[in-house]
Amino acid sequence: MKQFLDFEKPLADLQAKISELKDFSTERVDFTGDIKKLEKKADKLRKDIFSNLSRWQRTQLARHADRPYTLDYVDHIFTDWFEVHGDRNFRDDPALVCGFARFDGQPCCVIGHQKGRNTKQKVHRNFGMPNPEGYRKALRVMQMAEQFGLPIFTFVDTPGAFPGIGAEERGQAEAIARNLREMAMLKVPVIVTVTGEGGSGGALAIAVGNRVMMMEHSVYAVISPEGCAAILWSDGAKGPQAAEALKLTAPDVDSLDCVIDDVIPEPLGGAHCDHKAAAATLKSYLKKHLDELMAMTADELIEQRYDRFRKMTRISE
Repeated sequence: MKQFLDFEKPLADLQAKISELKDFSTERVDFTGDIKKLEKKADKLRKDIFSNLSRWQRTQLARHADRPYTLDYVDHIFTDWFEVHGDRNFRDDPALVCGFARFDGQPCCVIGHQKGRNTKQKVHRNFGMPNPEGYRKALRVMQMAEQFGLPIFTFVDTPGAFPGIGAEERGQAEAIARNLREMAMLKVPVIVTVTGEGGSGGALAIAVGNRVMMMEHSVYAVISPEGCAAILWSDGAKGPQAAEALKLTAPDVDSLDCVIDDVIPEPLGGAHCDHKAAAATLKSYLKKHLDELMAMTADELIEQRYDRFRKMTRISE
């Protein structure tokens, strides 16, 4: 059953009426005309709603429980998926999935955050918040990809790195910092896509790429709106106000120089409405950027990645 967000309530009411009429339709009582009118009205309402979303509403869409996660994109975009587990130091981290696959027949490496849909899955995946062993696993797999000359695709969707005591004791900050340093020097193409939430260093630890893209209804910021509100106003309930101040949506980030390369359109209503269509659009963008990067030498890839992040800094006197 499709889940509707608060701002979609008028649409949910219309859909409920349409379903009710369909249930009551029989050979003797035909509601086809009424159903078509309501469906036309629903389509117009959907366009109106999604053409004027606030930053907080886009944040809610980025967190939608039915939104496609990394393994969903793996199913629709890649073939011959083989997952790699463990950091060879402590344990495996289910919040980050890493492995190898084929992209249009081309061997590649795939890394991404993975959330869960039901309570059991969410707990198993730690709500998509990796521990340090997750980042160390990701780095191990990236270094394997570099050894064999394989392009790397990463999919970002996390509220942030897990802030628990155990994670800090095992070196959370060091693991993230090491990933930033090592990813900057990888000799293979790295293509990053923010598919849902891009939260702080937890996101950036797998997002140092030659190309960085965002899905239309994804968000990317140094902190979550609720976390920002708790710091600024000591009130996490002011998340909507903080979201406006953070300017964390894909169009906002795209307006900045060099931060992202493309905003990938989603099906009307969000990627969760049609996983297959969303994945097909994303695949076309991935292919375009991969073709461009595969023509570059290892030194050119490193230099381009270095220049990209240097250009994000502005100095004023």
